[in-house]
Amino acid sequence: MNKRLMVSMLGLAATTMLVSGTAFAVWMTEGGERDEALHLKPDHENGIEVYEVCAACHLTEGWGSKDGTFPQISGQHQSVLVKQLADIREGNRDNPTMYPFAKPESIGGSQAMADVTHYIAKLPMNPDNGKGEWEEGTPDFEKGKKLYEDNCVKCHGDHGEGMADKYYPKIQGQHYKYMVRQFEWIRDGKRRNANPEMVEQIKRFSHDDALHVINYVSRIPVPKEDLAPSKEWLNPDYD
Repeated sequence: MNKRLMVSMLGLAATTMLVSGTAFAVWMTEGGERDEALHLKPDHENGIEVYEVCAACHLTEGWGSKDGTFPQISGQHQSVLVKQLADIREGNRDNPTMYPFAKPESIGGSQAMADVTHYIAKLPMNPDNGKGEWEEGTPDFEKGKKLYEDNCVKCHGDHGEGMADKYYPKIQGQHYKYMVRQFEWIRDGKRRNANPEMVEQIKRFSHDDALHVINYVSRIPVPKEDLAPSKEWLNPDYD
């Protein structure tokens, strides 16, 4: 079967097959650019060059924006970065804004993907990410903490550190508004490449539940060694 036709059929199936509110999405496919990129030796200098394309939205520091338009990608697991980039390129995740910049014509093939994702994963994270409104010690914070402990720890870890080998993203330090939007897209089947187990886990979360659990996640401390020295830090590779 023609590869482009196969991708289109998978996308259609993922969009239309809904059972009890759960989307049967394209979560993990065998082979392809994802596996190839993760087995290539990254070239640091080329990663810097390729990342210039990404920096237009994610900033040279990889910190994205607090308003949630663009996520923080610095410090994310390389495996997660590769998977999401490959999914966008292959039509398994809808991201019209990013797609033109993610195409091989814009950044290169599997080697470039390996180079740029390895570079991003090594960038220090923003010590001042966008957070929800409820501070630690308040009843609303505790509600979010309880929801996280009951529903999210198994995959995202006690501290939101994720699991690189299972492609579970690091969510500690991510911007609150970005996470709220993605959470609800995943729950409602709009993000087609979401892990079906997560869709099932959160399908009964209300909007209020989502705000509370993401508020908690946005306030999980990031290990000091993973952070930039200050929120004024500038990436020296682009001086």
